[in-house]
Amino acid sequence: MDTLLIEGGARLSGNFRASGAKNAALPCLAATLLTSQPVRLSNVPALRDIRTMTALLAEMGARMAWDEEAGDVAIDCSGVFRLEAPYDLVRTMRASVLTLGPLVARYGHARVSLPGGCAIGERPIDQHLAAIEALGAQIDLSHGYVDARARRLVGARIPMGMVTVTGTMNVVMAATLARGESVIDNAACEPEVVDLCDFLRAMGARIEGDGTPVIHIQGCEELGGGDFRVMADRIEAGSYLIGCAMTGGEMRFAREDLAHLRLPLDLLTRAGATIHEEADGWTVTGPERLTAVDITTAPYPAFPTDLQAQWMAAMATADGVAVVREEVFENRFMHVAELLRMGADIRVDGATAVVRGVDTLSGAPVMATDLRASASLVLAGLVARGETRLSRLYHLDRGYERLEEKLAALGARVVREQG
Repeated sequence: MDTLLIEGGARLSGNFRASGAKNAALPCLAATLLTSQPVRLSNVPALRDIRTMTALLAEMGARMAWDEEAGDVAIDCSGVFRLEAPYDLVRTMRASVLTLGPLVARYGHARVSLPGGCAIGERPIDQHLAAIEALGAQIDLSHGYVDARARRLVGARIPMGMVTVTGTMNVVMAATLARGESVIDNAACEPEVVDLCDFLRAMGARIEGDGTPVIHIQGCEELGGGDFRVMADRIEAGSYLIGCAMTGGEMRFAREDLAHLRLPLDLLTRAGATIHEEADGWTVTGPERLTAVDITTAPYPAFPTDLQAQWMAAMATADGVAVVREEVFENRFMHVAELLRMGADIRVDGATAVVRGVDTLSGAPVMATDLRASASLVLAGLVARGETRLSRLYHLDRGYERLEEKLAALGARVVREQG
């Protein structure tokens, strides 16, 4: 099993460019099931989750060519014959459930394994199922699978019971081929939802209101092909942004990388970072020591839950006491135990963590428990005294493309050991 060795004490400095967004590329890949015409996606990151989704599409009968170095994927779903997302693939990546809406919309049938539990919470798909059912599908749950059937979906008004990003994406995709108009109330407003809608519009879909809580979709008889560039990964960029600030470094970011991180940028400024916005990008300089600042996670445009663990790592050596409240997932403090092994002072009470900044962390053997937790441990290792050895890198490889190469280019002392 691979491990990452991190020697603390280096400042992150230099130019950075984020990879394509995993959480935008995955739904765009699933959306190719909506058309029989060839589609080309660019800026697709070479990540474990992307490989899982392309393997799933290939198993369904899609033909594709993926240039991982260039980030280009050409896909032809005209020959899809298997309308199933099996357990063996869904259990490794919950985003596989995004094939449900496209399959039932275009083919009238989908059989998708229930994703089951998740390290950071239950994350049920009941909102997905209720919305697809509202569009006219018959849903049967048996033997661990969702079986959805419809001669043709019919537009409807769909009140989402809670804000869910993947649920909104699934319903938008399904509604593009439904007969008549669909309206989604309480839709997720995340930039990745907007990016998916931009891709669907490029294929001929008629969608308005994405980026707001109410989305209107006028169904089409069919969608076409096209070319589309996936947005930059704001969570990857945010992770490096926090790393720059907590190591006292200086980095330059492309404009699109931080365009959707206004609140984290404002909070880092309050914490002592110097941030200059320019016409084509951002220059970020970290202080000698950050000042503690509280955060509460919530759906966009609030503080992203996917940056909560990284922020906690930064607050672990900040001056003062920071309160971190997690309002999105019920079990997203598993990184705390590993940060404590490195000398952090953190107390957890339910959905609240109180972080008292210490003078320094100490390198230690630590273990990743989920994707973003692994990123927080990498950042903690960058400021720790001595060597940190991070294991279970398969979590990290799900969402950070060439992490050790990018960090090394910024001056970090990191080495991946094959195991």
